[in-house]
Amino acid sequence: MAWSLDPKTQDILDKAAGRGEITHPEAVHLLTLPLESREAAALMRAARDLSLADFGKKGERHLHIGLNTAPCPHNCKFCSLTREAGIFKENKEFPEEQVLAWAVAAEREGADALNLMTTGDYPFSRLLALGRLLSSRVETPLVANTRDITHKEGEALLAAGFSGFYHAVRLGEGRDTPFPESRRLKTIQVIRDVGLLWMTCVEPVGPEHSSAEIARLMLLSRKHGAVYSGVMRRINFPGSPLAVHGMISELSMARMVAVSRLVMGDTPRAHCTHEPNAVSLLAGANLFFPEKGSSPRDREAETGRGRGRDLTACGEILREMDLDPDLASNVFPRNHRARTRAV
Repeated sequence: MAWSLDPKTQDILDKAAGRGEITHPEAVHLLTLPLESREAAALMRAARDLSLADFGKKGERHLHIGLNTAPCPHNCKFCSLTREAGIFKENKEFPEEQVLAWAVAAEREGADALNLMTTGDYPFSRLLALGRLLSSRVETPLVANTRDITHKEGEALLAAGFSGFYHAVRLGEGRDTPFPESRRLKTIQVIRDVGLLWMTCVEPVGPEHSSAEIARLMLLSRKHGAVYSGVMRRINFPGSPLAVHGMISELSMARMVAVSRLVMGDTPRAHCTHEPNAVSLLAGANLFFPEKGSSPRDREAETGRGRGRDLTACGEILREMDLDPDLASNVFPRNHRARTRAV
């Protein structure tokens, strides 16, 4: 017997199934559905149906490689890699040989992309050098996750072998970070102008963030054409100034993942959740980020020995939820690198 849902929720889900654009008020309504309700369950099912229709059974794994630890001077409140956090007191880079070894192993294990993350003051020339090295040794697409950039720097990333750029307008931008939202939006335009693929998600979500604020960033991802979006919850490292707010649950994050999936409609090539969890796969996510190197959510310098899940563990979760990490990537078609180099 079919469930009877409240009319407003049913109308929004019907609209989403027909590929209609979800509005801000509609997204806010979905974000406030009680987690134990039939409506929330139907929301997650609708999001999963969209992802299965658009992405098939593909489970994406994009390996995050944090290149350095440092007392970053920007002091974003949610990040363990800052001066004020006091966890990492010296600038340390993972050796080039280690980064290369991680990349080679990841390609052998079937990673769909390599995301190279830096702190805000990491030398841009070093990121370019690593891009050139890795792109000469592996075919796995490279994604930069670094500071705001100019058009000239974006073109340099392309020339160094990068195909994409992860960049987010963060929740609490200008409040929990020192950066105005306008600066982030300018970089997103640069990314698109130079021909890099723009990746993002709504992050880092905590209980203090309103449904209206979360929904606004979901619509921003769709408006500016993100290749993928999704939701990452904030992880409170020891001593975090935001720990007073607590953390959202994985189930709450799954509801947000589902709303984000409906908001993105037919524009994305994948939909992400972080940290890896099974319940969000039932809510439309199909992209995980295994992790090596530094992480803004960890006090371990090498998150692979801390919070980070590896490629094997992420693959096992995907398979348990009937997704297949061995299928070809939807985000980076197999001839993507060849086309990029030809350009």
